[in-house]
Amino acid sequence: MSLSGKAALVTGAGQGIGRACALALAEAGARVAVFDLKQESAEATVATLPDPSSHLAIAGNVADSTAVKAAFAKAVAGFGRLDVLVNNAGTGTGPNDGSAKMYELMAQRNAELARGETPKTHVEQAVFMEDEGWRAVMAVNLDGAFFCTREALRIMAEKNIKGSIINIASTAVQSGEGPVHYVTSKAALVGMTRALAREVASRGIRINAVAPGPTDTPLMRSIPDEWIASLEKAIPLGRLAKPAEVAAAVRFLASDEASYVTGSVLVANGGSYFF
Repeated sequence: MSLSGKAALVTGAGQGIGRACALALAEAGARVAVFDLKQESAEATVATLPDPSSHLAIAGNVADSTAVKAAFAKAVAGFGRLDVLVNNAGTGTGPNDGSAKMYELMAQRNAELARGETPKTHVEQAVFMEDEGWRAVMAVNLDGAFFCTREALRIMAEKNIKGSIINIASTAVQSGEGPVHYVTSKAALVGMTRALAREVASRGIRINAVAPGPTDTPLMRSIPDEWIASLEKAIPLGRLAKPAEVAAAVRFLASDEASYVTGSVLVANGGSYFF
């Protein structure tokens, strides 16, 4: 599954799934532009890659289209081409999004259950969510993915590159489990994947998504332990995914092994839900 001679850009690659994707692509022979909100995180990822000097660390906010253009310009200046984009940057929370209140209510409900009572507490988030909380998640998870995809498509079209774009979605799209702004953003990302896959197929550009289940990442570790425990119990394989397992699916879709795969959602969720 060689990616020798190819150049890739991975967003949100300073940690978690993004870092694992950067490593998987680099180990397959690709030169990788590690794009992260923090320069030090991007550099830390580059340091873990084989032959670090052949890769790039780029800082910027995917929710800022100007920053995205600058990042892609740096990647092309460094590599001369772009064959693979992994839209991994994402967030599950935003300012004043009601998550703190939701966790408080969840604790109250769990306490009622522990006392053997019929729960009277409603665990809700949307009613406590302010506009800025909604927009913050959409800006990264959906707008950011579109801004990056648009730049990648412009480069691939200009250079006549039959590239591959992989969006990191979520099986929360199917289950509906999770914060409403997060689930909605990932559902929209799947829709964007399918629409653009049709749009650019005539150029030989493939666009797919990987839908992980709960994965052992810093984002997941921000969730209360009791929620994580309940998630693990619901997974047939009995554990969270490892970032490297998700990255393996990304590497496949980036490679010529997946040359006839486009508009698809590859599910890696331990058997929890099926698309």
